[in-house]
Amino acid sequence: MAQKKILIVDDEIGIQNLLTRVLKGEGYDVRSAGNGGLALKMAQEDLPDLVLCDIKMPGKDGIEILAELKQMSPKIEVIMLTAYSTVESAVTAMKLGAADYLKKPVDIEELKIVIVKTLGIAELKRENLALRQQVGLRYGIDHIVGKDPQMLKIFDLIRTVAPTPSTVLIHGESGTGKELIAGAIHHHSPRSNKPFVKVNCAAISEELLESELFGHEKGAFTGAVRANEGKFMLADGGSILLDEVSEMSPKLQAKLLRVLQEKEVDKVGGREPVKVDVRVMATTNRNLEEQIQKGAFREDLYYRLNVVTIAFPPLRERKGDIPILTRHFVEKYNKEMNKKIQGISREAEQCLLRYHWPGNVRQLENCIERAIVLCPGPVIEIDHLSPDVVQAAMRPSGQEIKEIQAGITVAEMEKKLIFETLKYTQYNRTRAAEMLGISIRTLRNKLNEYRSEEAAGEGYGPFSTQAC
Repeated sequence: MAQKKILIVDDEIGIQNLLTRVLKGEGYDVRSAGNGGLALKMAQEDLPDLVLCDIKMPGKDGIEILAELKQMSPKIEVIMLTAYSTVESAVTAMKLGAADYLKKPVDIEELKIVIVKTLGIAELKRENLALRQQVGLRYGIDHIVGKDPQMLKIFDLIRTVAPTPSTVLIHGESGTGKELIAGAIHHHSPRSNKPFVKVNCAAISEELLESELFGHEKGAFTGAVRANEGKFMLADGGSILLDEVSEMSPKLQAKLLRVLQEKEVDKVGGREPVKVDVRVMATTNRNLEEQIQKGAFREDLYYRLNVVTIAFPPLRERKGDIPILTRHFVEKYNKEMNKKIQGISREAEQCLLRYHWPGNVRQLENCIERAIVLCPGPVIEIDHLSPDVVQAAMRPSGQEIKEIQAGITVAEMEKKLIFETLKYTQYNRTRAAEMLGISIRTLRNKLNEYRSEEAAGEGYGPFSTQAC
């Protein structure tokens, strides 16, 4: 990630030097200016991400600089610093778009926290803007790849559910694309121009998750030197996705239930609840009814979340979508890697169709990306696929083994297995030998033996000339 650029504007050289030293130590790209004219010139030449600006300075004061910076680019975040704090100046600064307002002498630790928060919120705003600009490409129903009847039913359900405020529970295995469903619902809803906030409940500890979701007040716990808005407040007016909601602790489940019931959040350390208008969607890869029986998930919360349920099928249950998804990923990574792969061989495609895909669409995408990297072009061959995928796909299923074993001798079974394997590999003897776990020489000897038997009128036939 590129360094964030910070411009310090203060007529006191001592403050410039102190802040520069501290912020460079935090990993920022820092420049400084002693007056407004120089600061504006520097900002125009190289746009900063954040400006720390003193209010009272000779020449242009901080309020004037703030106004011109915002005219230059609304993306520039500005934190005002002053030893002469008044209500009027604070109000003016905030109206002009200042992100925050700190009194001198500045508490360094507080300043660090305010900078992180300001840049974080700015990044979230940019992400949401980019999302709104590209959301049709990523979250539009037409861009969720799938022609399987199960997927078509899901698309119809998305169109029906999206205009409503109802809570949605999406369950399916990891890697199926549950987030895409949630995103499509938000995109097609009246809230589409408002934030779509995602929280991975499995990736954050209980203590941090509570603050992350509901926010906290200054002094609520050790290190809470400043109040913080939670994700629910940031999502106000829009939608929030609680990814892997089943990983929430019982305590947080109770707080989430209150949010759903009362439409308000209790900040950690807060005295009064804060009203929020948020559409809640949740995903899980667990069977929540089983979790309820185990006492790991609240039954009342389950029924609050389970207003509308969308079951996302695993890839192995919609194998007709594998060729479509494969073409989609080939096109995607052709663009990203500036390649011109035209497609995938029949042998490689058959391998993909035979594989069971425990990692679902995500695993398939990774497999195709690898193949694009390794393929010199123009066609992806089976050798370009992941060896784990190839080996597992070539392993006979239980049903195939049963059919081979029923009522035949070991020698006959061996012969049939060899011929079926050759047929599957389109008579590629090298590939067949790999699948069978024998050398190409052994396979050749076996084929010569079977050809001799067939010529003598014995054994398993007819003998394919392709196998020769």
